[in-house]
Amino acid sequence: MSMIEKIAAKQKEEAMRDKLLSENNLSIIEKAASTFGAGKNISATTVEEIVPEAKTASIKGLNNVSGLKTKRLPLDFARLRHYGIITPEDKKTTITEQFRVIKRPLLMSAFGPNPIKNGNLIMITSSLAGEGKSFCAVNLAMSIAMEMDNTVLLVDADVSRPMIPKILGLEENKGLLDLLLNDKLSVPEVLIKTSIEKLSVLTAGTQHPNANELLASQSMGLLLKEIVKRYEDRIIIVDSPPLLLTSEARVLANQMGQIVLVVEAGETSQQTVRETLRQIESCEVVNLIYNKARSFSDKDLYVTYEPY
Repeated sequence: MSMIEKIAAKQKEEAMRDKLLSENNLSIIEKAASTFGAGKNISATTVEEIVPEAKTASIKGLNNVSGLKTKRLPLDFARLRHYGIITPEDKKTTITEQFRVIKRPLLMSAFGPNPIKNGNLIMITSSLAGEGKSFCAVNLAMSIAMEMDNTVLLVDADVSRPMIPKILGLEENKGLLDLLLNDKLSVPEVLIKTSIEKLSVLTAGTQHPNANELLASQSMGLLLKEIVKRYEDRIIIVDSPPLLLTSEARVLANQMGQIVLVVEAGETSQQTVRETLRQIESCEVVNLIYNKARSFSDKDLYVTYEPY
């Protein structure tokens, strides 16, 4: 290759590098690496497709690139506060303090001096529908996302009645069920990055007639292992179906490191709670949230729930 050709090739490579660095809709890094044959340690995350102009380029020199822009989905904090959801803008309130108390032992079991196996994999569930588990799952995720040292992945595994998109104001998107049915999809491709830097969401995905059965499948077990391995440094909160309504939820529970059981005050009987606890006795750590309770002064005793 002549000197002129080398200079032209270098200029073309530098031009493509500048384009990639200035492009907001970057590809996920795994897809970029496999398409371009890129070097190691490229740092980029998004769910957008690769820009067409980049498909024919060589970016072998793009090593150790960091600080690339990531497209994030904005959350409406005013709307969230209206429905009792914690936001980063909130001052010290009853509900923020309640979830600080709730999250602390969970974080210790996940990342403390003596962490338990899969302690960062936390299932939020209830005995029956309507007890407020999704409300608690979102608030717990929000509270943990405000920690200095923790990031959160919120997974909507209540595949027959997904509530997280409604609570957060998200559009339906490819998610958990799509990953289970399409082995060509990867987790980063369907993750939703939110305007809260430390919070990402994996929705339930495209509805399927055998959605609940997919939760108990071998594919689901493998997917959970992949997520735990890929995101071992973050808390993974799984909003599951109610335990007494589907046998698949109990199979899912057996794969968790920690379980948070939401109990509706004044509605869920002690017998129901005992039966639910019996179903998940194999889990090493089980915490209970007594939800919708009121004190004698009619102020929140623990956690209140606004239905959607």
